Amino acid sequence: MNALNRAITAAFDAVLWPFERLGPGWALILVSGIFGVLALFLFKHVSAQKRIKHVKDRIKGHLIEIRIWQDDLAIVGRSTIKVLLRNFQYLGLNLLPFVPLSIPFLFVLAQLVVRYAYQPLELQAPASAWMAGRGTTLEIQLSDEAAARANEIVVRVPDGLEAMSPLVRIPSEGRAFQEFVARRTGEYEVVIEIPGLGSATKSVVAGDVNPRTLQPSRGSGFIDALLWPAEPTFEASSPFESVAFTYPDRDLGWLPGGPGGIVLTFLVASMLFGALAIKPLKVTI
Repeated sequence: MNALNRAITAAFDAVLWPFERLGPGWALILVSGIFGVLALFLFKHVSAQKRIKHVKDRIKGHLIEIRIWQDDLAIVGRSTIKVLLRNFQYLGLNLLPFVPLSIPFLFVLAQLVVRYAYQPLELQAPASAWMAGRGTTLEIQLSDEAAARANEIVVRVPDGLEAMSPLVRIPSEGRAFQEFVARRTGEYEVVIEIPGLGSATKSVVAGDVNPRTLQPSRGSGFIDALLWPAEPTFEASSPFESVAFTYPDRDLGWLPGGPGGIVLTFLVASMLFGALAIKPLKVTI
C-alpha cells in the first residue's frame, strides 16, 4: 500500500502542477470537476444503461396511468405500487455501479486533503513570552501489544522545535502526550522511541514554507494508508499505532478550509461538472 501511495502521489504531483499555477482554490475546483466527468464516463461503461432507460420509461408510463385513470382507485393504487417498486430498481441500477467507482475516488480525495486542507504550524515567540495552551500537542498511541511499555517512551524534538511540557505517559491506555512549539521555519522529523523495542518518526512543517503535502497523522493499517497517503504507515511489527498532532486549516479564500471544506468542495465541483457533462457524454442516469 505504501508503494501504491508513493506512485499515486508522484502522479498527482505531475497532474496538479499546471493547475496550481492558478492557485490552490482553482486547482481544487478544476481537478475535482475533471474527476467528476471521469466518474460519469466510467459510470456509463460499468452501468446497465439500457436497463436504466427502460426502468425510467416504465416509471413515466405508470405516472401517466395515474394521471389518466385518476378517478379509478384500483388502477391508481396498482400504478402507485409499481412506481415505488420501479424506483427501488432504478436506485439499485444507479447506486451499485458507484461501489467500485468509489474506491479510486477515495484515493483522489485523500490526495486533495493532504495537499489543500492544512497549512504549516505557526511560529511561536521565545519561551519568555509563551503561554501554556498555545502550543501543539503531539499524541502517541501504542499498539495493544506494546501498551504496557508506555512509560519507556522517549520523544526527541529536533532543533527548531521546542518541547513545552513534560512527556505525559498513560500506561493503562498505551498513550503519551507532549506539547511543543515551532521556533524556526523548516521541515522537521520528531523521533519517538521505545528503547529495545523500536522507533518511529513524524514529520512536522512550520513557518513560511510551502510543501506539496501536509499530514497531521501517521498510523498503521489499511485505513490509515488510504486516508493519509503522504507518509508511509508503520510496519506491522512497529509498537506504534499512531502519532498525530493538529495542523491549522489552510485559508483557501472564498472556499471553505480544512478537511471538511475540501470534501465539500470536491463533492460539489465533481457533481456540478458531471451534471454539465451528462448530455455531451450521452449518459443515462
